[in-house]
Amino acid sequence: MVRTSRLVLALGASLLAAPGFAADAPPPVLRAEVVGVDGKPLGTVSVQQTPAGVLVTTDLKGLPEGDHGFHFHEKGLCDAAGKFASAGGHFTAGDPVHGLMSMGGPHGGDMPNQHVGPDGVLKVQVLNTGVTIAPGSKSIVDADGTALVIHANADDYTSQPAGNAGGRIACAVLSAPK
Repeated sequence: MVRTSRLVLALGASLLAAPGFAADAPPPVLRAEVVGVDGKPLGTVSVQQTPAGVLVTTDLKGLPEGDHGFHFHEKGLCDAAGKFASAGGHFTAGDPVHGLMSMGGPHGGDMPNQHVGPDGVLKVQVLNTGVTIAPGSKSIVDADGTALVIHANADDYTSQPAGNAGGRIACAVLSAPK
């Protein structure tokens, strides 16, 4: 156990010492409330910049059991009354092809499906290497921000343009701090 703790501390120190991160300042973190299609809160999501991309961390309750598509969408809008269509399509980051299993893919917003057990809880960490919080073409916070969207079904990782993952069941607005 002590060896594991030292490894984690050493890894954390090496990430913070990477180019682009000031040694005395923590990497940027965005936090947002996730809501369901009924508009009620389901929990929170945080997105933290790392040298390799962004680390997405969820702490959610009340989701339906099963596998669900999990994506960044192009607009930082989550209108529950419109079933989150306001979030637009997937955030592409300049990569036009959807799917983790598609030649020429994935979009920047594509992430692996997430599994929710019978308890309705989704506590995960996912590293997305296709996006950043820093300014630029792969930034999820430039312009209107982005939305993290959870879909009713699993993403098939190949269907265009969005993986045939079904309706949108949860959404969170992620934007740069003002």
